[in-house]
Amino acid sequence: MAHELNFAQFSFGTQVRKSPYSDAALRWGAKGFSVYNHMYIPRDFGDPVQNFWNLVNEAILCDVAVERQVEIKGPDAAKFTQFLSCRDLSKCQIGQCKYVLITDQHGGIINDPILLKLAEDHFWLSIADSDVLLWARGIAVNAGMDVEISEPDVSPLQLQGPKSRDILRAAFGDAPTELKYYRFMEFDWDGVPLIISRTGWSSELGYEIFLRDGPQGDRLWEHLMSVGAPLGLKPGHTSSIRRIEAGMLSYHADMTLANNPYELGMDRLVDLDMEADFVSKAALAKIQDAGVSQRLVGLEIDGDPFIGSNDFFWPVVKDGAMVGTVTSAIYSPRLEKNIALAMISVDHAELDTVLQVDKLSDKRSCTVVPMPFYDPKKSLATAS
Repeated sequence: MAHELNFAQFSFGTQVRKSPYSDAALRWGAKGFSVYNHMYIPRDFGDPVQNFWNLVNEAILCDVAVERQVEIKGPDAAKFTQFLSCRDLSKCQIGQCKYVLITDQHGGIINDPILLKLAEDHFWLSIADSDVLLWARGIAVNAGMDVEISEPDVSPLQLQGPKSRDILRAAFGDAPTELKYYRFMEFDWDGVPLIISRTGWSSELGYEIFLRDGPQGDRLWEHLMSVGAPLGLKPGHTSSIRRIEAGMLSYHADMTLANNPYELGMDRLVDLDMEADFVSKAALAKIQDAGVSQRLVGLEIDGDPFIGSNDFFWPVVKDGAMVGTVTSAIYSPRLEKNIALAMISVDHAELDTVLQVDKLSDKRSCTVVPMPFYDPKKSLATAS
């Protein structure tokens, strides 16, 4: 009860859900929360720069139960899941994960979830911050397919960082540590059902642990911290510094329903030649033929280090005219640079183009640079 009373200082009422780990995160030092998928997520464990160093040098445990699962089951589950996504899923194997885009009838991006294939007739979409469950149910009404769509009792944790494999071994034995990148396994932890995947929102070596029994959340968190703390594990939150370094996009910030895959450089996730139909097929074919007027690029921004991240979409200008906006910006202590993602007019999106950022009347020169900013081949995340 004491922790429930403590959490009241963050609460907006019953319309926003706590996660199975909210009390544990508060107990382990969470100082602030935000709302994502109608649920609280810890966003502050103190110094975000220290959180970054904890991640890249050791390991952090993050409550990401907000990554809700949209479960698709039934005889037509594979066909329906493909109908939602523009990426070819025909070769996806049971036990495999895929990064996919859910796109609408105009080619706009509804969400960019991780797909988990649990069986030939059973899929999860581990979603970003938008209401995919409602979209999928709406599509199913007139799709003429035999599917059941629901939100199951599933709550993931992220264990991320170079020491995550050793910590996972200490927590659950050798088997999960043998997972290849973007693979998962079902695991029984003393009668508690888990799915463990080699995925995560950090571009570091890492794992996600999907709890399938919500009331066991506090117990699972404490188990991981008890075995992990001696190996360097710290409680933490997803790192904006690391995700921008990696060029990882955040829904509502770097992409919205108004954007299409081609603007974001995600052509690899669109297969217009596959035999299967999908919602956005005709629209994306038209966009591909016509081309796009803007593209997401990387920027290096001159000047003193930023304090925190941007809370506004800063204008990007050239010769006094606005040519784009900064969508996400941060100072990287490792690179010792201000780095940003920005949506820029294609006329000004070439590498080495010099532009200007209007950071709340603090005008700074910037240069278009390649993304990702660090470890472009993802050697850290994919290391054996």
